[in-house]
Amino acid sequence: MAMDAEPGLRELITVRRAELEAQAEKLSQQLQEVRDELEELAVAERVARRLVERLHVETEREATLAQAAGQVAGRVVLLVSQRERGMDEAVLPEDYQRIMDVVRRADAPVMVKQVCAELGISTKPARSEAMRAKLNRLAERGWLRKLTDGKFTTTP
Repeated sequence: MAMDAEPGLRELITVRRAELEAQAEKLSQQLQEVRDELEELAVAERVARRLVERLHVETEREATLAQAAGQVAGRVVLLVSQRERGMDEAVLPEDYQRIMDVVRRADAPVMVKQVCAELGISTKPARSEAMRAKLNRLAERGWLRKLTDGKFTTTP
């Protein structure tokens, strides 16, 4: 009788072992899914943190621009103040400071298209005319000098 019980016992053990191995595999898959989700959440937290930081920087930048901006016909426009003796370019909006830097670094008076090219802006008419308007504004307010040939240079 012990001999008859042994094959039945082996069969029970084999069945139970198969059940436990299947359960272990299922639990292992669930554990991997949990680990994957934890990793995704960590990535999401990093992305959210970066987005919040970026939003904060942009909000600060917009606040700075708003201080240097006015409205004309409902549109926000940057204000370029009249230059006075001893006034630093730091009072100008950032894009105007970059324009001033390009003109200052040039060996000779610059044309509008040269400034556009130096700043990586398209030289197509719509873009170059917008740059011409900025250069003219800087000249009108005493930051630059516009020569008779249409070129721009720094004021003496």
